[in-house]
Amino acid sequence: MIVTVSREFGSGGREVGKRLADALNLEYFDKELVTEIAKHTELDEGYVSSVLESGGFRNYAFTFGRTMPLLMSTPTPVTDILVAQQRIIKAIGEKGNCLIVGRSADVILKDMNPFRIFVYADKQSKIARCRERAPENEHLTDKQMLRNFKEIDGGRKKLHDLLGTAPWGDRTGYDLMLNTTNVNIKSIIPALAEYVKCRNK
Repeated sequence: MIVTVSREFGSGGREVGKRLADALNLEYFDKELVTEIAKHTELDEGYVSSVLESGGFRNYAFTFGRTMPLLMSTPTPVTDILVAQQRIIKAIGEKGNCLIVGRSADVILKDMNPFRIFVYADKQSKIARCRERAPENEHLTDKQMLRNFKEIDGGRKKLHDLLGTAPWGDRTGYDLMLNTTNVNIKSIIPALAEYVKCRNK
């Protein structure tokens, strides 16, 4: 079984992924992927994370993972990151029994028929969830948080849409759209796990 979890920032997608992986006894991958990509490319982990999360490649016109070749004008570090990401995620997928959060795993592993989940929530719920988990010295206004949501989700969308055909967050590209607005995530995991198992049969 392969499960991928794409998510809006602040929606609780990482918690959904971790709890669901535990419930289904799947190996869990999230930030570990950034570490592995950094090792393979010999690039700084922070830089790798920035490229993948903020769409650091956004000013370069190229097609990746499709029939058209990658243009040579693309900066080498960015190319290396994208190539390493695909190689590592495909290797994980080939082993099976895994759950991957983010990193466009849903489109990278599309030929392996993963169960694809997209997690989203309304603005106020995302703000509340971020405030609950924020460091004590962080005091962002709602406006600042909304700006962060837009920037981070914009980066995720750019990378996803570069690799895939269905737009990021479009229901046609997923097997389940999960709204976590005002939801206690822990309480829905047993039902979610049963649903995924039924669909996987």
